[in-house]
Formats: sequence, structure tokens, C-alpha cells
Amino acid sequence: MQSTPLLTLSTHETLVAAARAGATEVECSLDLERTTTTVTVSADEWHWAGRSFPYLPSCKPRTIYHWTGEAFEPVARYSGSLVKLVPTEWGPPTFEIDGIKMLPTAEVSPWEDARRKVGLIRPAGKAILDTCGGLGYFAAWCLQGQAAKVLSYEKNPDVIWLRCLNPWSPPPGGALTLTQADVAVEIARLPDQSVDAVLHDPPRFGTAGELYSQAFYDQLARVLRRRGRLFHYTGTPNRLTSGRDVPNEVAKRLRHAGFEAELSADGVLAVKRR
Repeated sequence: MQSTPLLTLSTHETLVAAARAGATEVECSLDLERTTTTVTVSADEWHWAGRSFPYLPSCKPRTIYHWTGEAFEPVARYSGSLVKLVPTEWGPPTFEIDGIKMLPTAEVSPWEDARRKVGLIRPAGKAILDTCGGLGYFAAWCLQGQAAKVLSYEKNPDVIWLRCLNPWSPPPGGALTLTQADVAVEIARLPDQSVDAVLHDPPRFGTAGELYSQAFYDQLARVLRRRGRLFHYTGTPNRLTSGRDVPNEVAKRLRHAGFEAELSADGVLAVKRR
């Protein structure tokens, strides 16, 4: 069970409404819809897990609050870039870096979206390279799919901090190794043909062009075993506004690196030829 509550505007409104209606208890979620729990409410505060908590004087939409031990604060950090955990209507949150949403949420839960993409690489029994770990949803579904090993890299320490507070993010340990490092550098240290599948979900091309480079794709081919599968998220940028056809550029470079590659939904699915 979680040790600290997480609040969104919806949850806070549920608590306040129950107290104003004269109720003494209310069922709600304090872990972003992962579970529900019973909370005791009164006019001035609410009680859960043997502790008392204040109502927020102001609760903003698109914000998740965590208890610091003294007050509720947004799950957000600024270390050159603003990194923020953001609630969704689905429960599992997304995150933003400088206001740029990093996971799809418009038509599907980011959790369900990760499940579908992980299914493309058939994780059961495999050693998997998760290049840009983010909130760890790919890794979580790899573990649920009985992957033998997941090597996950995340460059941004503030994103790893978000993972520590997000109840939907899998903790490292067991089959999951999480390394705070730049995979563009670390991949050179991985042995040849050491993984069975790759999940590559890089930031957009304009901010992480090295993760779309021929040199990086050649490294992916080197560490992947023959007939290993790779899913590369590209998104669906509008060629009329961006001036680039990123999915087809990616597919072309992957083919040059030794993959059979085809466009698949919002990315490229590839299989190593040799």
C-alpha cells in the first residue's frame, strides 16, 4: 500500500463535497485510480492511514499533488526544464517537459497505449532494451508479459523522481534494471547481440536528434540478436508544418542498419535481418 496520498482536482473535490454534505466517510482514490480507499472527512481536515491532512486552499487542474510531510506540493521540478506529472482522465498519468506532453492521452490511456506497443515486440522470455524509460510504462508491460530482463535507461533525474511518486511506475529490481544515463552514450558499452528486442521511445527529433541518427540505429542493430524485434515510436508529425517525414526517414535509416522496417500506427516496427 502506498505511504503517501496523491491528490488531483477531481479527488480533492470529492473530499470537499463529502465534508460539506455532512458525510463522515467517502470512497475515493489516493493513488491516481490504481485503487480505491476509505477516507474519513470532517469540516477542517481529512484522515487516512492514521494521519490527518488539510484541504488545499487552491487545487489546480492538470496538477498532481503529493504530501511532503508538511504540505501538499505539485509533483513537478525545475532544473533547467519544468518536469511535471500530469493527471489524465484514464487514471495513469502522463508527464510534460516544458509543457510538451511526452505520452499520448487524447484517445487512449498512456498505460493502454504502452500495452499495445509492448505487444508488438512479444516480450515473453526476452531480454529487452528500453532506451528512454520515461515513466516506465513500457517496462511495466514487459514485466507483466514475462520478459526475462529489462534494461531501461532514463537520462533525466527529474523524470526518475516522478517515477518514484507515480504508483503506475514499476520500481526497479528483479528483472528490471533502471539506469540514469544517456542511452546514446551507454549503448556503446552493451555487448554485441545481447538483447532480444528493443523499445525506442525518444523525445521528439528537434530535441534529441542523436536518437534518430544512423549511428544510433547501427548500435541498435549491433546489440540486437538476429530476427530481434524493435518498435520505434515516432509520433505522427504533420509534414506540412514540420517539413519532414520523420516516420519514413526513420524506416529508411533502420533499413540501412540492417532491419526490415515498416510503418506501424504512430511508429516503425522493425526486425533485424542478420
